[in-house]
Amino acid sequence: MPAYWLARSVIHDPVAYKRYTDQVPNIISQFGGRVLGRGGRAQVMEGPQKWQRFVVLEFPTFEDGVHCFESEIYKNAAAHRRASGVSEAEIVMLDAGEFTT
Repeated sequence: MPAYWLARSVIHDPVAYKRYTDQVPNIISQFGGRVLGRGGRAQVMEGPQKWQRFVVLEFPTFEDGVHCFESEIYKNAAAHRRASGVSEAEIVMLDAGEFTT
């Protein structure tokens, strides 16, 4: 059953953030993941207008997505995103089995 990595963020330093985004597609593919949507046009329909960037990744399983997020290679890339002042993010792993029938 597939799982989805859902992220929303605010980017304060696009140059430093790019050091993260340049690495991520290769990393997620190592865990069987693929990008379904990244950046692009978005409109917050309800809730805080804080978030500016939205990302949806698909992984073969929930565990694959969690292993990717917890991997050393992802942590090293995410350090660029997590550096003070670069961005703020909220990331959720969602098991598709919980909402499909």
